[in-house]
Amino acid sequence: MSDEKDSASVGDEALNTEQNQAPEASEAVDQDLASDDSAPESESEIDPHARIDELELALAAAKESVLRAQADAINSQRRAEKEVEKARKFALEGFSREVLVVADNLERALSVVDQTDQSLQPIVEGIELTLKSFSDVLAKYNIEAVEPMGEPFDPQLHQAMSMVPNPEVEPNTVIAVMQKGYTLNGRLIRPAMVIVSKAD
Repeated sequence: MSDEKDSASVGDEALNTEQNQAPEASEAVDQDLASDDSAPESESEIDPHARIDELELALAAAKESVLRAQADAINSQRRAEKEVEKARKFALEGFSREVLVVADNLERALSVVDQTDQSLQPIVEGIELTLKSFSDVLAKYNIEAVEPMGEPFDPQLHQAMSMVPNPEVEPNTVIAVMQKGYTLNGRLIRPAMVIVSKAD
């Protein structure tokens, strides 16, 4: 008889425990549902106008970055084109300086030969034709002579070998050219060696 009472009381306790746990479980489910419901509400709390402003700022920054990249690319291309053009124009600079010696020697030969001697006329004519042909080649490549006789002394183009008093001309005037100067595409590759007048 007491065993039956004990088993009955154990059964009642188990039933009470299950009933107590059931409301707790339902409360937990309700809390989960409530938290799920609150998530969309928190997302919907974002101001759409603020989001639009944020996206517009990001778009403007992206556009500016693209424009800067394009400008940098264009500037780099222009710089490269200028460097190529410069290299093309002045690639002959070193070579030009060397061949100018040939022109100098031809001119010296003409200046020392006795042009009144008829027996030397064929030689004189040959030198003159060679010098003319050589000058035409220089002109073809934009190599131009600097012949400053009678001009004011210009330190950018001339190299003064000496200064001589000369009352007939203004001071700092080129009164003699010892050696011609030359430019390549407007850039000086050899200054003219000159004698310059000075005041007494």
